Amino acid sequence: MPTVNATELAFRFRSLIFVLLYLLGFLSPWERLFRGSSNDTLWLAASTLFARSGWIGLAAATIAVTVAALGCLLLGAIFRVWGTAYLGSGVMSGFSMQGDQFIAAGPYRYVRNPLYLGGWLLAAGVSILMPPSGAAFFLVSYSIFVLILIFAEERFLSAKQGDGYRQYRRRVPRLLPRILPSDFPSSARSRWVQALLAEIYPVGFTLCFAIFAWRYNARILIQCLLICYGLSLISRALTRRSVAPAEAKIDFV
Repeated sequence: MPTVNATELAFRFRSLIFVLLYLLGFLSPWERLFRGSSNDTLWLAASTLFARSGWIGLAAATIAVTVAALGCLLLGAIFRVWGTAYLGSGVMSGFSMQGDQFIAAGPYRYVRNPLYLGGWLLAAGVSILMPPSGAAFFLVSYSIFVLILIFAEERFLSAKQGDGYRQYRRRVPRLLPRILPSDFPSSARSRWVQALLAEIYPVGFTLCFAIFAWRYNARILIQCLLICYGLSLISRALTRRSVAPAEAKIDFV
């Protein structure tokens, strides 16, 4: 019987682990244990901190934090949809690593892990709705888990692809996109409709945030978050059997 190591288990259940990290960030059980119930959010805490610097007023600081969060969400949604369009929604939601070939087209010409980068940017934007300590825990633990998955995938692809993937790694950064695209050859084609259906959560929540954030009501945005995530589960279940592109890069969440 083949053995399954901890990294393979983490990859297989990565979606559940990400959901758990989100829940811990929002619920912040240690806040209730040590400080009692609190309605403070990172949104308010960060705005107040910037206002106390004396450079800008509270209203301007709140707008600045809101715009920064919206920028993170927008970039995150772009990377998620762009990456999924080339990777394929079926491969992106798979339970095991696949590396017979790897994607080097679209966003993969600029960064090796556009989906993880997009996921992290989304996490940063969503974190302003969490309590400050919950947001800190969430962002640190999310970043660590993403790096664990990335390193595991890189070892897997290096073993499967050998020199071809190692050359790709030397040309394309892991998480900080290069300015100009690499010239690494690839024949992968984009599938934008499938990508939009698979990424309803980031696209939908980014739109909701752009519309409702100016009411500065975290409760409304959290409700939007839950609705968008629920719709994404339905959409992924309906599109799970979509055929993936011929080349399968395994950067997927």
